[in-house]
Amino acid sequence: MPQKEAVLATNAPPPLPFFSQAIKCQGLVYCSGSVGMDPKTGKLVEGGVGDRTRQCFANLAAVLEAAGTSIHHCVQVKVFLTSMDDYAAMNNVYAEVFTVDPKPVRTCVAVHQLPLGTDVEIECIAHQ
Repeated sequence: MPQKEAVLATNAPPPLPFFSQAIKCQGLVYCSGSVGMDPKTGKLVEGGVGDRTRQCFANLAAVLEAAGTSIHHCVQVKVFLTSMDDYAAMNNVYAEVFTVDPKPVRTCVAVHQLPLGTDVEIECIAHQ
């Protein structure tokens, strides 16, 4: 049976007690969804969806670094938006993060609600 190991980054928002920030298993790192929460304040960053998207990626980068990899090793990204009207703003930040080919595969869907009333949540899988 494959061994799995929890990842905990102290410079990212802490996970709730019923899930891990990420799991390392068989050379991959599976990250839980991240919202645009400032880990220092525990509150969503102010501004628009672009600001919160940027913070989502900063949080995911911190978790991936704690796992011994980086955001540049992502192979899959899933983006959840509460409105597809925010697609362009999210995509602008996404393009700043993933500048090198091949870019990760991606899914982007609109959902009814997200935790803490945020407008964007992002999860990813990266290789080690």
